[in-house]
Parts: sequence; C-alpha cells; structure tokens
Amino acid sequence: MAGIPGLLFLLLLLLLCAVGQVSPSGTHWKPTWPAYRLPVVLPQSTLHLGKPDFGAEAKLEVSSSCGPQCHKGTPLPTYEEAKQYLSYETLYANGSRTETQVGIYVLSGGSGGQESSGKARRKRQIYGYDSRFSIFGKDFLLNYPFSTSVKLSTGCTGTLVAERHVLTAAHCIHDGKTYVKGTQKLRVGFLKPKFKDGGRGANSSSSAIPEKMKFQWIRVKRTHVPKGWIKGNANDIGMDYDYALLELKKPHKRKFMKIGVSPPAKQLPGGRIHFSGYDNDRPGNLVYRFCDVKDETYDLLYQQCDAQPGASGSGVYVRMWKRQQQKWERKIIGIFSGHQWVDMNGSPQDFNVAVRITPLKYAQICYWIKGNYLDCREG
Repeated sequence: MAGIPGLLFLLLLLLLCAVGQVSPSGTHWKPTWPAYRLPVVLPQSTLHLGKPDFGAEAKLEVSSSCGPQCHKGTPLPTYEEAKQYLSYETLYANGSRTETQVGIYVLSGGSGGQESSGKARRKRQIYGYDSRFSIFGKDFLLNYPFSTSVKLSTGCTGTLVAERHVLTAAHCIHDGKTYVKGTQKLRVGFLKPKFKDGGRGANSSSSAIPEKMKFQWIRVKRTHVPKGWIKGNANDIGMDYDYALLELKKPHKRKFMKIGVSPPAKQLPGGRIHFSGYDNDRPGNLVYRFCDVKDETYDLLYQQCDAQPGASGSGVYVRMWKRQQQKWERKIIGIFSGHQWVDMNGSPQDFNVAVRITPLKYAQICYWIKGNYLDCREG
C-alpha cells in the first residue's frame, strides 16, 4: 500500500465517486450498484483517554443553519484534515475510552472494490399529508428489512449492519463535547412478540387489534465515534460526520443489512430513499417512510421524508441490482441525522438531512466491523 500525497487527495476524493458509474442503456436497464475504487483507512496509533462524565442531555435531533448551498461552498477536506476527521474515539462498557489516529491509503497496483436559527419555530418535520406507515404484526416486524431496525436506550434508532454491530447517528450517544447520559450502560432493543407463542389467546386470529410487541435488550460492548463529529459541531462540518457504530456484547441472530457507498441521487431508483425508525409520536411502533431526495452535497442528502425525533440514526437504504451476483440487494447508503431549518435567501426552508456513506466513510465503518481492510474492498 502507498500513502496518498496531500496534493492528490482532492483529486482522489472526486475520482472515488467517478469510477464505474452506471448510466441507463437499453429498454431493460436496471438501477445498478456502481463499482467504486475504495481507499483504505487503517489505525496508526492509539492513545488512552480519561473517563468521560456522561453529562450531556440526549438530543433526538440536530439542527443546522448551514444548508445545501452553504455546504456546497465548503471546500473538501485536505488529506491531513480527512485523517483528523476519520480518526475516532472508542468508548468501552467499563467507561474507559481511547482515541485512534488513522492513515488513508490506496492499494498498490490501483485495484479496488467492485461494484436560520429556527429555535422559535415548531419543528414539524411533516410535509403536508403525513406519509409515514406504522408497521404492525410479527409477520412484518420480524422479517427483513423491517427487522433490521432497532431502538437505542437513549431514544434513537439504529440499524443492524453485522452479526454484532449497529449503525446509528453520533448525536444519539455524543453531543460533540461529551457522551450523553446513559451511554455507559447503552442498550439496543429488538422488537419481539409479547407472548411466547406469538398469539393473544383463542380469539387472536379473529381480532383486528395489532399484536402486542415488546423490546428485548442487549448491552453494548463498545462504540466508535469519528473525531469529525467530536471536534466539529452540529451546526457546521460536524453534521457531515454524524454517525457511530455500536458493537453488541453478544450476536443478535437476525438478518442484517449491508452498508454501501452512496451513489449520486440521480442514480437512485426513482431518486428515492427509504428508512424505518421509532418516531416519538408513535411510541412502540416502527414507522416506515420513503421520499425523493431534494438536494445533495458530497456528504449529505437533503430530503423531506416525514419524520419525528426518535427516528434519528435510522439507516437510509435503497434497493438496486447487484450485477456480479445477478440479484437485487438493499444496502444502507446513509444515516438519518435529523431536521434542519435553512435560511435560503432570507426565506426559511426546512429539510430532513441524512449523512451519506462516502468511500472514505465506508472504508472506516467497514474496518470497524471487519477489523481487516481486505474484507472492505467492495462498496
């Protein structure tokens, strides 16, 4: 492997998303997962830190006055800045924590993977008619893809991305300065039938009442949060790094959803995204929605999917054709961050924002999951 010279880094960022982009051709064209040449993000050194105070209040959404045009006007990070942002902090269940510095590399030979203030306004997050769907019944809730959505004990949502790993938003466990209350004993909840046989008695088959469900909880072993979130803040570049990975103390034994590099919005099927979460206004319900992407930057997707606090951390996914395996596959391409009021030429406009999984973020998250960069060649 070879390091990336700083002067070539901006060019690399642009090329990473240009390799293998697919355009429609023929009458039977399918939206196909693009191929990307992926970098490698590897730990370089680890420093032990003092225990945090876990004093932050849990916020179920983040807001920013920096909208699409503001973010588009922000220059891409330099090589040294990217290394700083992708360095990360790890919190362990015993309260200890470490900071890991990383290096960014390309593989020798060039081979790669395949394929406005707004505080006084009420943050409605519902755009016109409420288009969310509450998912009821174990036949749906316990089956893929809805079964990949889990609830965090801090109030947010997460998505199963491996046998022991959950992807969520960084602000669900860290406010940018310190960890939120309850993070040291963080748990992940899985919806299950309230009754062992899945029924409510002899009349359950004829009843129109939705089946009662309950959460079964698994403790979190450790969490990873990028320094781009910790060193930044939710009103500026920090939002670009609003993601975190949780490792459970034991396997969850459910089917999970793979992560993938976010294609450009114009390549998404119908220009549309999907996600499910535990919105606070529908307690105990898993809520599914889909909507069109309205705008995008290199790191963020702007959309107006109906959502409420509690849905933060949901995995944003799409279903596209996997050419190599000749099958359709859903992948998580982003993490729902929250609501944003934007002052656009003096006129306030609101969006819901999702953090895109870029090639560098994919390489980082995949390494957190796999622990081996050779298993992270495909985005």
